[in-house]
Amino acid sequence: MIIDAALIATAYLLGSISSAIIVCRLMGLPDPRSLGSGNPGATNVKRIGGNRPAAITLFGDMLKGLIPVLAGQLLDVSLMILACIGLAAFLGHLYPVFFRFQGGKGVATLLGVLLGINWMLGLAAIATWLFMAYVVKISSLSALVMAALVPVYGWFLHHDWTLVGILIFIVLLLFWRHRQNIRNMMVGKESRISNSNKAMDMQSDTLDDSKRN
Repeated sequence: MIIDAALIATAYLLGSISSAIIVCRLMGLPDPRSLGSGNPGATNVKRIGGNRPAAITLFGDMLKGLIPVLAGQLLDVSLMILACIGLAAFLGHLYPVFFRFQGGKGVATLLGVLLGINWMLGLAAIATWLFMAYVVKISSLSALVMAALVPVYGWFLHHDWTLVGILIFIVLLLFWRHRQNIRNMMVGKESRISNSNKAMDMQSDTLDDSKRN
């Protein structure tokens, strides 16, 4: 029980570390909270410094979800505890204790969590995003469809209602964080994916932050 609690607390603290701010400081870029949208996420880092620092930020955000879940796997905790660890990392990214509880949208961290729980679950989520992005050419919509299917994938792979319940809770939070993107789609104002830059556009509305909520 103590180990489980320590893993969950550590996951939240790790999720609360801002990859965007660290990357910008190390690469001599302005604080992402002071320019663009003001959000410390991959999209704003791309605006400030381009694709390379944004890609590093994306990778860092995924690791925040992957590492604590893998630690739980190594310690052979139950699937329920793994899901709780993943939820804690996700909440840390959305509501970071180190940055006044103002974080990003969490899709990259969610992908890391899913890969840590079950690599097939993570790959299914990534494949869904890529397929939807190819079909609809809207990053945020692709992310929302992917997220909505994650609990379904989780059920087919594990047949565990506790895991599914936690995944549904994560998906609801993710939809809430994308509420402005949903409004934009309803009025036809959501940005579309450009053919020349799909990889980085995946980050724009999906992986962290287009505007401060």
